[in-house]
Amino acid sequence: MAINVARRKFISALGGATVAWPLAVRAQQADQVRRVGVLMNLAADDPEGKPRVAAFLQGLQELGWTDGRNMRIDYRWAANDADRYRSYAAELLALAPDVILANGSQSVAALLQTTRTVPIVFANVIDPVGAGFVAKLARPGGNATGFTLFEYSLSGKWLELLKEIAPNLTRIAILRDPALAAGIGQFAAIQAMAPPSFGVELSPIDCVTPARSSATSLHSRASRTAA
Repeated sequence: MAINVARRKFISALGGATVAWPLAVRAQQADQVRRVGVLMNLAADDPEGKPRVAAFLQGLQELGWTDGRNMRIDYRWAANDADRYRSYAAELLALAPDVILANGSQSVAALLQTTRTVPIVFANVIDPVGAGFVAKLARPGGNATGFTLFEYSLSGKWLELLKEIAPNLTRIAILRDPALAAGIGQFAAIQAMAPPSFGVELSPIDCVTPARSSATSLHSRASRTAA
């Protein structure tokens, strides 16, 4: 990755790496304020956002980093709005952060469209390889690294659970976002878990934003199916 040595040390703490730093080094860092940008995919008043931020701050504090003491954190809440992702990504980068935490695939995409040098640590991303965020899981390359949400094989387990709940089920509709590589990859994983013996017909339903467009499309498809 194109990340200098000094920032690598800080990113290792941000990403939760299990690197034991000498106390003397941590004492020196106490006098050096680092700047962190955070781009969230939630709204600022979303009840899910508060515990996420609290866990983030707690993890950093356990590794010797405290907001307002040896680091400063700038938050932006995109609320799953495409325009906000782009504008907030630009705003955060204008603050010259040492590293940016990106929550969700759209946050990462917006940031990578704006910078290929500032380190990005992501979370809650389904398929970073398929989305083009990293070259491979073992060696990400570039300026982004982080954590996937779950493996595709888990998507296939959903199908197994549905069949256990409703053994006579024969037709299943699967909602996906065609704009994201993860949506395509997940559907492929579910298809792979549906052998002929399952006797299930899978139908992808592409959802787009805004939400009203998704609801209209779904209603239209459902009406044709019912007919």
